[in-house]
Amino acid sequence: MSHLPHPTPEDLRRDPLPLRGRTALVTGASRRAGIGHAVARRLVAYGASVYLHHHVPHDAEMPWGADRPEEVTASVRAAQGAPDALVVAGPGDLSDPAAPAELVATASAALGGRLDILVANHARSGSDGTLDEIDAAMLDAHWAVDTRSVVLLVQAYARARAASPGPGGRVVMMTSGQDKAGGMPGEIAYALQKGALASITRSLSTTLAEHAITVNTVNPGPVDTGYLTGEVHAAVAARFPAGRWGRPDDPARLIAWLATDEAGWVTGQVIDSEGGFRRG
Repeated sequence: MSHLPHPTPEDLRRDPLPLRGRTALVTGASRRAGIGHAVARRLVAYGASVYLHHHVPHDAEMPWGADRPEEVTASVRAAQGAPDALVVAGPGDLSDPAAPAELVATASAALGGRLDILVANHARSGSDGTLDEIDAAMLDAHWAVDTRSVVLLVQAYARARAASPGPGGRVVMMTSGQDKAGGMPGEIAYALQKGALASITRSLSTTLAEHAITVNTVNPGPVDTGYLTGEVHAAVAARFPAGRWGRPDDPARLIAWLATDEAGWVTGQVIDSEGGFRRG
């Protein structure tokens, strides 16, 4: 029986910049209070060059309001780990069927012609309701942004990787715990589309495995991005053993690790990062 050699001591030591030389597209990185911003900062801190996608009109319609893309970009750039890494930002309305492929092409060109990591973090908020309240327009709007655009992004990313291959192909999608106890009965359209991403994870990972691309989906649990306040905010915090909400950097640490070579043997998984959140 033959055995592969054990890792050398040098192999076991962590590189402080494990993503140096890699490139990443992070969608939905439009607010400094959001998960996308936190993910981008982690990737940049690990040495990657990053393209930040934003869609300011969506945030402007929400109760929390829009942030300034230039300030989001400056915040990410301040975390830069490698002096030669790039931080670039640009808009995109991913409800447009043509937008995902255009965004992948734009990001790849801006980052030197190759895209190694795709983090599909964007989602549509609002225009949702209970089973009695939803209608076809709500379902279609969430489908277009939350699911269709993600699959089209993965498709465009895979085609770009085939044309310009490189090390460490990574796709990370986002879900929302809709399959956990209690579900999301007040957000049927959103829960439906996020459930679709969780369900397609294994199929996408199998499809892309032969191209050395891993595909995983992260459920971050309740993360304090500024959408709840007051008594409801406190009630959610009390459901965590730590007594606090998840912070954007909590799932960001997991997502950044999934982008490294250390996670090269992890694919096809839906991973919870919920801090022990009690749903009962």
